[in-house]
Amino acid sequence: MSHMLCIGYGRFPPQSLTDMWLTMLSMISGATCYALFLGHATNLIQSLDSSRRQYREKVKQVEEYMAYRKLPRDMRQRITEYFEHRYQGKFFDEECILGELSEKLREDVINYNCRSLVASVPFFANADSNFVSDVVTKLKYEVFQPGDIIIKEGTIGTKMYFIQEGVVDIVMANGEVATSLSDGSYFGEICLLTNARRVASVRAETYCNLFSLSVDHFNCVLDQYPLMRKTMETVAAERLNKIGKNPNIMQQQQKDEQISNPESNTITAVVNALAAEADDCKDDSDLDNKENLLHGSQSSITEPIQTIREGLPRPRSGEFRALFEGNTP
Repeated sequence: MSHMLCIGYGRFPPQSLTDMWLTMLSMISGATCYALFLGHATNLIQSLDSSRRQYREKVKQVEEYMAYRKLPRDMRQRITEYFEHRYQGKFFDEECILGELSEKLREDVINYNCRSLVASVPFFANADSNFVSDVVTKLKYEVFQPGDIIIKEGTIGTKMYFIQEGVVDIVMANGEVATSLSDGSYFGEICLLTNARRVASVRAETYCNLFSLSVDHFNCVLDQYPLMRKTMETVAAERLNKIGKNPNIMQQQQKDEQISNPESNTITAVVNALAAEADDCKDDSDLDNKENLLHGSQSSITEPIQTIREGLPRPRSGEFRALFEGNTP
């Protein structure tokens, strides 16, 4: 028993060859059992807090990287503080974990994780539940330190942000702070709505826990919920007016749509011309004269329509096909 527990070696030396072999066997068996026991105990202790162990390994890897790159001391301090604030001593590969779940279960988990954000953002509190669910499943968690420039004026916007916790300052080109935003607010949506450059800079005043929404996901969601787009446009116009910028978002958006869809503009012009011609016909007091006027002017209306039709692709709907064939009402 003393040999099995790795104690008492040499107290009872073997007296014969048989005793020597038995002693050697018991010593080897005892050392093996002792090593297995320590190994299992160590694995059990490590498995009790694997996330914290992974965090320590991650921090050690980062420290080795900073030493290898010979980063300055103040930068090392900022990196260390960033990891401490972001991960809170525990490290998870959340993207990998959520990616292995079913779509419905993943959506439920994300909605639960973002419940505090949804509760603190008035925009979400008054929105459709399906809209909120579509947005939060596309959000990305980000952390910024005090003094970080989250958005730089004049750059092309690629995402907007929702503030879960923290305070940010809206900074003008002259360095003046126009306003401050805190928990439950959002910013960065203006350039996504207008396809313009950033109209102001945004600086983190404190540690900020934000959720970002990329421009592709932004447009994808708002295309499905046009009423929410109008709501965001109204808020964006108020913010532009507050910082002294041009708040007329709708006109700019309409101009962009006209540029991107000239065929629709031409069709609209033709319809307006026909409507104006019909109004002129209604002004005639004599019904017979009005019919003669319509028949006589049909050829004059058909000629410009035929010219416009030659420069356009074939209309898709039967209604527009009849219009371009010259069948005036």
